[in-house]
Amino acid sequence: MRVTIRVQPGASRTAVGGEVATADGQPSLVVRVSARAVDGRATEAALRALADALGLRRRDVTLVHGATSRAKLVEINATDEAALRERLTALRRSR
Repeated sequence: MRVTIRVQPGASRTAVGGEVATADGQPSLVVRVSARAVDGRATEAALRALADALGLRRRDVTLVHGATSRAKLVEINATDEAALRERLTALRRSR
């Protein structure tokens, strides 16, 4: 399953939750990370935080597009897609 995320680097703490609309009006899951946007550190921290929030291993979350952008497209590999959709919905509704 592919999901659009919006990374906010330099946050006071790492957190996954909430949503914002992208330029095309599609919702993006917000991922806040304390890492700075230097040498891919924020991207790696965001992928790790997303995997943790979904209860998956880091290798199950792969960057597809947006290595240098705050808006990123990620591929999530999970055996139970229904549970994954449910968890993503819960994360989007949280702050």
